[in-house]
Amino acid sequence: MKKLLVALDGSPRADGTLSAAISMAQLMRAKLVLFRAVGLPTAIPQNLWALSGDSLEDTLRRDAEEYLARVAKGVPAEVFAATLVSVGAPWQAVCKAARDQNADLVVIGAHGYGGVDALIGTTAAKIVNHCDRPVLVVRPVPKG
Repeated sequence: MKKLLVALDGSPRADGTLSAAISMAQLMRAKLVLFRAVGLPTAIPQNLWALSGDSLEDTLRRDAEEYLARVAKGVPAEVFAATLVSVGAPWQAVCKAARDQNADLVVIGAHGYGGVDALIGTTAAKIVNHCDRPVLVVRPVPKG
């Protein structure tokens, strides 16, 4: 395995996902592509889109890029490859990025943001079920 796509959502559990990915990459001498999917909310009032000079999509993309740039500072240089942001349904964006990057493994967290996931199925479950690459689901370490 030479390339790992690490899907990060900015949640408190993302640090554990990244830490596990770094450890694996160091052991395998692989490179990490840090990835963030930007899902556009479906029920936003039209007047909210006009509150700034930038489009909502541009603003969300820029925030995601800034987040990944901050995260990348903590990744050892020998395992860092790139950062990547994509707009779309997070599970679909992760699966597409894995194909496009020719990733050998996708590393995701078991849970992140999004309470609605419990109703429609988690993003992690959708990635596991639809990705054409192996997927490692990182669970938080139990306390105690």
